Amino acid sequence: QVHLVESGGGLVQTGDSLRLSCAASGGITPRYSMAWFRQAPGKEREFVAGFHRTSSSPYYADSVKGRFTVSRDNVKNMLSLQANNLLPEDTAVYYCAASSTLILSSLRSDVSYGYWGQGTQVTVSS
Repeated sequence: QVHLVESGGGLVQTGDSLRLSCAASGGITPRYSMAWFRQAPGKEREFVAGFHRTSSSPYYADSVKGRFTVSRDNVKNMLSLQANNLLPEDTAVYYCAASSTLILSSLRSDVSYGYWGQGTQVTVSS
């Protein structure tokens, strides 16, 4: 059973940086697609960044492109998110997700992922 554990969230000020990490265990391999999602209070969960299992190229939401960098270590089974120049609108619970079956066109759809971590809170004060 795949198990995902996020860490690295916190309370920061506008313009600060954070590095989020997701440790994966339980048989996850490079054949899994992995991604970061986030959910702000009163809003739907949205795609942030991730990798499809068929490609080493990352995909990003337009709202974070140029500020966030996602990386994957297939030896350590880790997915990381370097978040720079944080803005108040980045405040959310950030989730790590994985799937062995989703197709590329579904990478940004949260319903396509079968495995989720518990989430880590990121709060950006203005």
